[in-house]
Amino acid sequence: MDKVFLYAGQGSQRVGMGKDFYEEFKEYRSLIDSLDPGFPIKEYMHEGPEEELVKTEHTQPCMAAFAAGVTRVLKANGINPAAACGLSLGEYGALFAAGVFSEEDYIRLVTYRGQAMADAAAGLSCSMSAILGIMDSSVIEEAANSYDGGGYVTVANYNCPGQTVICGDEEAVSALEEQLKEKGAKRCIRLKVSGPFHTRYMQSAGERLKDYFSNIKWNRPGIDVACNVTGNIIRDEDIQELLIRQVQQSVRLEDDLKALINAGYTDYIEIGPGNTMAGFLKKTAKALKANITVSSIDTVDDLKKIL
Repeated sequence: MDKVFLYAGQGSQRVGMGKDFYEEFKEYRSLIDSLDPGFPIKEYMHEGPEEELVKTEHTQPCMAAFAAGVTRVLKANGINPAAACGLSLGEYGALFAAGVFSEEDYIRLVTYRGQAMADAAAGLSCSMSAILGIMDSSVIEEAANSYDGGGYVTVANYNCPGQTVICGDEEAVSALEEQLKEKGAKRCIRLKVSGPFHTRYMQSAGERLKDYFSNIKWNRPGIDVACNVTGNIIRDEDIQELLIRQVQQSVRLEDDLKALINAGYTDYIEIGPGNTMAGFLKKTAKALKANITVSSIDTVDDLKKIL
């Protein structure tokens, strides 16, 4: 059965991530031991402290290391994807799985991306909030577009039916949360991220990525990859241009998942940590009345069940 690899995004990180994989699988261990991103990556992943792990410049290479290591183990055991998709940072994992760039370049690129995004966010007082319970995301989009109070706010992520993420200046996010509660939002959950990602505040990060991309060897995807910016499977588009836009614009994950389901894919494996992507997929499939199966790999035990 054709499998789709799903890659988690920033916010899914946790202290202890990958420690059991490091102890169990030599393929995973050799990758982690080879990395030198300029900070003690293994220590931050396995032991923390959390306040260091959650910094964007640390989170992104840590998440990429976990994703690359687990992908190594899956492929070493004969499990290969026919398609891939990721949430924001996770889109780089999906492109790596598709052979767009090498494992080494994947880690280098994500490390640079994390620093560029952290630099762009420096000095800003911004928040991201997941709005739960409003099934029609256009209601949230219209509220953000028409917001005329102090500060700036926009839609950053369309995750799945009933969950849309807004992002912007703290005062604007707080004000829009209250407006959306009046429009039917059941809960507003602040996300564990440290910057206004997928907004106009990331313009400088996109420009830096554009310059850095020339250091990477790029290939066309060898499998189907769903694109965050377009909400569809990549065909002839310029992948570098898509990734520049991705850091500055809304992520259309719900549309990505719909595109994969409508393409006939039914068997999914989330490469975590966590199981956030699996939750988004299940809600999206339910809305489409589609039958799918999904497993999440957060621990060695999760992987052994799949093997």
